[in-house]
Amino acid sequence: MNPIATYRGAFKSKFGIPRQAGVVEELSGKIVFEQHYRSVDAIRGLEEFDYIWILWQCSQRDALTVRPPRLGGNVQLGVFATRSPFRPNPIGLSSVRIEHIDYDCADAPVIHVLGADLMDGTIIYDIKPYISYTDAHADAKGGFTDKIHWQPLQVVYSDEARSVMHDTALLTQILQQDPRPHYHNDPVRVYGMEYDGMDVRFQVADGTLTVIEIKKQ
Repeated sequence: MNPIATYRGAFKSKFGIPRQAGVVEELSGKIVFEQHYRSVDAIRGLEEFDYIWILWQCSQRDALTVRPPRLGGNVQLGVFATRSPFRPNPIGLSSVRIEHIDYDCADAPVIHVLGADLMDGTIIYDIKPYISYTDAHADAKGGFTDKIHWQPLQVVYSDEARSVMHDTALLTQILQQDPRPHYHNDPVRVYGMEYDGMDVRFQVADGTLTVIEIKKQ
């Protein structure tokens, strides 16, 4: 398969990326096409859709079972019964919202999207429009995800952290999802997360995530 585009976003490493597309709805990024596909003809009509499917390059691992984070990272399920990013073939699938399409920038056309669960630099193999009458199944069973009540973390900031970042709304949504490996439960451990050119340091205890420090990189 030949790459058609590259995703550009706020996360330079995997730690902290939302585990599903759409979980953090306002997380912005953009799709920059390879030169061969950098043409308005290639996306003609796409502006009439709200969402797209992205087929992207993920990590390859030929394992039959994986440990879903929502099950605490200690329960094994079949790889094909999960949406783990570790696949027998390195193909990921995400549905994201089109924010707008920029036809005037240097790399135009560039698709600006919201809600992606991708790392900066992710290779994209294909884009397809999301069609609600075939792609949406409102009454579908969700397997193990239907049986788990997910409680977002409460997020608080130290005075020092707030002095660096005044608008914390989007970062809070990301941190509420608990970016730690789910088998970690050490209230003393300090975690570090790279986000949008900043180093975010935090601790988690008793359902509360405390941002201790934010440093600009």
